[in-house]
Amino acid sequence: MPVAHVKAGSPARRRSARGIGPTRRIEDELRDQNERFSAAVENMSHGLCMFDADERMIICNGHYLDIFCLDAGIVRPGIRFFDILQHSVDIGVASHSAEELYAIRKPYIDQARPSTYEEMLSDGRIINISHRPLAPGGWVSIYEDITEQRRAEQELKEQHRRFDAALANMSQGLLMYDTEARLIVRNQRFLDLYHVRPTDFPLGMSHRELLAQLVRLGIYAEIDIDGEISKTMACLRAGESRSTHRSLADGRTLLIARRPLAGGGWVATFDDITERRQAEERMTHLAHHDTLTNLPNRSMFRERLDQALSEPTVAPLAILSLDLDRFKAVNDTFGHPAGDWLLKCVAERLMRCLRTETDVVARFGGDEFAIIQFNIKGAADAERLARRIVEVIGKPYRDKSRDMHIGISLGIALYPDDGKDADTLLKNADMALYRGKSEGRNVYRFFEPGMDAMVRERQVLETDLEAALPRREFELDFQPIMNIASGDIVGAEALMRWHSPARGLVSPDDFIPAAEETGLIVQLGDWAMRKACTVAAGWPRAMRIAVNVSAVQLKSGTFARNVISALAFSGVPADRLELEITETVLMEESDTVLKTLSQLRDLGIRIALDDFGTGYSSLGYLRRFPVDKIKIDRSFIRDMDNRDTAAIVRTVIGLGAQLGITVTAEGVETEAQLDMLREAGCVEAQGYLIGVPSKAADINRLLRSAAALRQSG
Repeated sequence: MPVAHVKAGSPARRRSARGIGPTRRIEDELRDQNERFSAAVENMSHGLCMFDADERMIICNGHYLDIFCLDAGIVRPGIRFFDILQHSVDIGVASHSAEELYAIRKPYIDQARPSTYEEMLSDGRIINISHRPLAPGGWVSIYEDITEQRRAEQELKEQHRRFDAALANMSQGLLMYDTEARLIVRNQRFLDLYHVRPTDFPLGMSHRELLAQLVRLGIYAEIDIDGEISKTMACLRAGESRSTHRSLADGRTLLIARRPLAGGGWVATFDDITERRQAEERMTHLAHHDTLTNLPNRSMFRERLDQALSEPTVAPLAILSLDLDRFKAVNDTFGHPAGDWLLKCVAERLMRCLRTETDVVARFGGDEFAIIQFNIKGAADAERLARRIVEVIGKPYRDKSRDMHIGISLGIALYPDDGKDADTLLKNADMALYRGKSEGRNVYRFFEPGMDAMVRERQVLETDLEAALPRREFELDFQPIMNIASGDIVGAEALMRWHSPARGLVSPDDFIPAAEETGLIVQLGDWAMRKACTVAAGWPRAMRIAVNVSAVQLKSGTFARNVISALAFSGVPADRLELEITETVLMEESDTVLKTLSQLRDLGIRIALDDFGTGYSSLGYLRRFPVDKIKIDRSFIRDMDNRDTAAIVRTVIGLGAQLGITVTAEGVETEAQLDMLREAGCVEAQGYLIGVPSKAADINRLLRSAAALRQSG
C-alpha cells in the first residue's frame, strides 16, 4: 500500500524550473519529499504505523501489515486504531480481545512519552513495539518481530545454564584460558581439589601467575614454571593435548590434561587419581608378590634374574632352590591356618638370613622358595648362606603354646660355572635340591655335572616306561593275607611287576614315582585294577583282592568309573575289593579325592590306609576320613623286639579295635612276630611267613590246597 497518495516519478519534476510559479515548485518539492519518505518507510526492516490525535491511522508500511497479517484493503489511512485491533482479532492473529488489547495499549498512548513493550501473538511470535508520541498529537509505533532473537537468547541462556550446571557437577576440576593465556573459566571442583578459595585464583590471572600461586600456597613443590609453560605452549601450538601427573604436597596425585580450543586458548582438566594410582600399585605389587608372605613371586624372581644376567658385566651370583622338610605333616596336624602362619615365619627368617638388601628371596608356591645371592666371591659365600638358612629355619616355631618343627633342603647353582642363563641355573639348582632330598633332610647340595646325567637317565626311564604297557611288559604278583585267629587266607594284595627286556626286573620304587610324575600311572592303574579283579573272580567268594592306588589316579576324574567298570567286567562284588591308599593321598585334602573315595565306599568297596605310622599325622587322617582298614608298616613289625615299638603296635591294634577298623600287620616274617600280634589282638597278617608274592597260578594252587586241608580236617 502506498504510504502517501503521491505519484512517484512525475515528468513535471524533471522540467526546467524556469517559468514555473512558486506554488508549483512547492507542490513538486512536496511530492518529491513524499516519494522519498514513502521509499524510506517501505524499505524499513521494521513495521511502522502512524496515528493522529484522534487515534486514526495516517500511514503504515508493508512490514506492519505482514507482521500482523492484516488485510491492506481494510487497514487504510483513516481507520481507527481500535478497528485495527478488532481486525487482528477477527483474523485470529491477536492473543486477546480488542478491548483487552486496547486497554493494554491505552496507557502507553496517554502517557505521551516514549515507551517500549512486547506483545505475543496467537501463533507464539513475539513482537517488540516502540511507542513514540508526536508533537501535534498522535503517535508513531515501530514493530519488530523478535521471536528468533528471543529464542536465540533463550537457547543461549539455557546453554549457559547447562554449561554452569556441567561445570558445577563435574567430577573433574576445570580451568579455561583465552588466547592471551588468561583464566576465563574456573569451576568449583578445581577449588575443592586444591582446597583453595575463589579469591586465591581470580578470573583474569595469567597461567604463569596461577602456577606461581600454587607454589606459593605450598600446594606444589618447587617446579620449573618456565619449563612447564614452555612445554604446554609447544603442545598447544602443535594442536596436541598434553597430560601430566602432578604430586601434591599432601600426598595426593592429580592427572592434568590440557587440550587446545578451536578458537585459541585451551582447557585444562584436573582428576584426583590417588586411589587409582594406589590400586594400580597394589595390583602391580600383587602381580609380582606372593599374597601370603609378601615375598616376590616366581615372575618377579625371574624378572630380577633376567635383568641381572643381561647386564654388560655380570658379577658371580648363586641361585638357591629351597624346599621345606616335614611341612605337610605340620600343615595336616595343626591345620591350614597354622601352616600359613608357619610359611610367614619362614619367609621372615629367610629375609633375615640375606646378607644385603640386593639379594632376593621369593616364594614359588607351596613350601618352595628361591634365593638370588648377588656378588659372591665364590662357593664359600653360598655355602655360608645355606648353612645359616638350615640352622635358622630348623629352630622351633612356637604358636599358641605348641612347638612346630620343620627343616629345609637347599640346592645351589653358581653363575657362571653352573650355567649362564636363567633356565639353566634354575634347572641345575632344582637338580641339586632333589639330590639333597634323596640323600636325607635338612641338607644343602651344590650342583654337580653328574646330576644332569641322572636327569637324562630318568628321561630314558620314562620313555621306556611309556612303551612298556603296550608291549605287555607288566604283570601282577599276589601276596596272601591271613586271618590270624583262624589261620585262613582271606585275601591277597596285587603287586605290580615290570620285566623290561633291556633293564630286567625294575623295582616299583624306581618306576612307580616316574609313572606318577608322567601321568602314566593312570593307565597302569586301570590295567592293574582290571587284571586283579579278573584273577580274583576265580577265587573263593570270601577272598578279597587289595589293589594299591595313587593320588594321581584318584585326581584323574575317571578313576571311579574305571573301578566300577573293572568290577562289572570281572563279576567281582564291590565288598571283595580293597583300595589301599597312603597318607599322601589324603594329605592334600583334595575335594576330588575325598569325593571319589566316599563315592566308592558307599558302593561297598573297602578303603585301607597303607604304611600306617610312617607319616606325621596318620591319626589325623583317621579323624578326617573314615577307613575300613589300617596296615601297620613293616618297619614297626621288624622292630617289635624293642619294647617301645611293641607298645606302639599294641596301641595301634587297640585303636583299630575301638574304632571298628580291621588292622593288618605287614612284613610278618617270624613265628615270634605272629605270636605277639595274635596276643595283641591283631586281626590280619601279611608277609613272607604267610606267603611270598606269587603268580596268579601259584596263588590259585595255594588257595586250593588250603581248601583241601580244611575239608580233610
